[in-house]
Amino acid sequence: MKTTNKDLKYLVKSHLDAIYTSENTQVLAERLLGIMGLEGERLEKSPHYDLWNEKDAWLITYGNSLISDTATPLKVLKNFWDDQLADTINGIHILPFFPYSSDDGFSVINYSEVNDSLGDWSDIEAIAQHCRLMSDLVINHCSSRSLWFDNFKQQRHPGKDYFIEADPEIDTSNVVRPRTSSLLREVQTLDGKRHVWCTFSHDQIDLNFSNIEVLCEFTKIIKQHIDYGVRIFRLDAVAFLWKEIGTNCIHLPQTHEMIRLLRVLIEHYCPEAILITETNVPNHENLSYFGNANEAHAIYNFSLPPLVLQALTSGSCQHLKTWQMSMPPAQLGTFYFNFLASHDGIGLRPVEGLLSEQEIGSLVNTMQQSGARISWRATNEGKDKPYEINISLYDAMERTHEGQDNYQLERFLCAHTIMLALEGIPGIYIHSLLGTQNDYHGVEASNHNRAINRHQWSIDTLSEALQSENSHHRIVFERMKKRIKIRTSQPAFHPNAVQFTLHINDEVFGFWRQSIDKKQSIFCLNNVSAKEIIIPLSSINLIGLQTWSDLISGECYSDIREDITLKPYQCLWLTNKVI
Repeated sequence: MKTTNKDLKYLVKSHLDAIYTSENTQVLAERLLGIMGLEGERLEKSPHYDLWNEKDAWLITYGNSLISDTATPLKVLKNFWDDQLADTINGIHILPFFPYSSDDGFSVINYSEVNDSLGDWSDIEAIAQHCRLMSDLVINHCSSRSLWFDNFKQQRHPGKDYFIEADPEIDTSNVVRPRTSSLLREVQTLDGKRHVWCTFSHDQIDLNFSNIEVLCEFTKIIKQHIDYGVRIFRLDAVAFLWKEIGTNCIHLPQTHEMIRLLRVLIEHYCPEAILITETNVPNHENLSYFGNANEAHAIYNFSLPPLVLQALTSGSCQHLKTWQMSMPPAQLGTFYFNFLASHDGIGLRPVEGLLSEQEIGSLVNTMQQSGARISWRATNEGKDKPYEINISLYDAMERTHEGQDNYQLERFLCAHTIMLALEGIPGIYIHSLLGTQNDYHGVEASNHNRAINRHQWSIDTLSEALQSENSHHRIVFERMKKRIKIRTSQPAFHPNAVQFTLHINDEVFGFWRQSIDKKQSIFCLNNVSAKEIIIPLSSINLIGLQTWSDLISGECYSDIREDITLKPYQCLWLTNKVI
């Protein structure tokens, strides 16, 4: 089946009509299609459920998380993937690899170049040829050192009207902000003082998508990135994209429509491309970015990291279980992107309404005892609230609310075992895969809390650590790889396979997965406490005529009348069909 240019133009125009009420959307639609090279008949896009399966597991890393004196960082990353991860990980999210001025890449100076300290486009293409490549489309803002903003100050094109200006006297108190800095930055231009909108920092100037030239610029950028091998676009901070004075400037209808428009353009040019929205907001708001399976293919499962951490530090999965039961299954054509750690901290906004302020306070206090830094945000009431916990995930598992103990490794592995088994695709941060600890030197050197979990490994030092028998880095790396490999072989762990929550007790987080063809079932049992827990096999509805095996330990269970004893933080993947 083919999509004619006429049909595609009509579809693009319908999205533009909902965004731009005073523009000639017919002409703009033709212009966007011309930029993307979408002329003539196009093959109908492939069914979305063919784009991912249980074999997908993706690495999250900076382009320079691994460094060497003898090769550029992107070459070091490619070699490390070839040598250590090619049989385990099939996708890599390289965090912004463009020239930048701050925020470790998220203040982009030029979207069309690779930061020469990392490598060049040939390095990006080399990685993309062997695995799925995810790249950040930092779409809400750009660097104050970009050509566009320089041109804004000089009042010339392109850039003169690429940014949002506002009168500092207007009331912006209801604008949702993730930062405590002032919203507007005063700038001296050739035409005098102007005040530009800065949702995040004064080095990150918000782009004005009400100007169609900004949309056209990003359409060119998207096509270029696809041509260099990018297949997954992470829409950074996209919830703030559209602004209107008098609103809270988050999740506005034009933002959702813009995502639908970009999806149409991207998937018709590259049918295997995927859009993921990064919206670190309360859970119900995050879910809205699926639309009706016509917006993001995937959303970041932002509530998962703090809820898993809360379960393991409190010894109770009550809130994690309640949240999971409330999560709708992702429709075919969509999936959850699950993660526990990333280049950012562990966000706390996604658990607003899920955890009480007292429970959030207890979690923050416990993490601070393990060396965490806390980042804050301003609220409309003038009160600062904790916005995210900045800590390496390995050190976050050092203690519970009861204090430090000897179960750090077991808690760490339990957390990832939960994440690997849940509906969706797992994203594993490189520093979790390596068991990296808090980088206090990085925090002091950068004066930036998030640097605590952005360590740079010398590849030689890392190689020594991964070869040392007594190194926890080696233990973490080998056990994580083993569980990822088990996970990626099970049809019941397909991102869209059936999932049901099990009601066992507050200490055991349990759920059942069944493959799409219904031939494999896996019962996932995870002890989130420091206690031994006894579970009657009969309580989890195993079919008595079958032999059940634990994929992790290899132990078999043929008599469902027996009990299972789960050691502290032990996890079982009980299946009727070993793959």
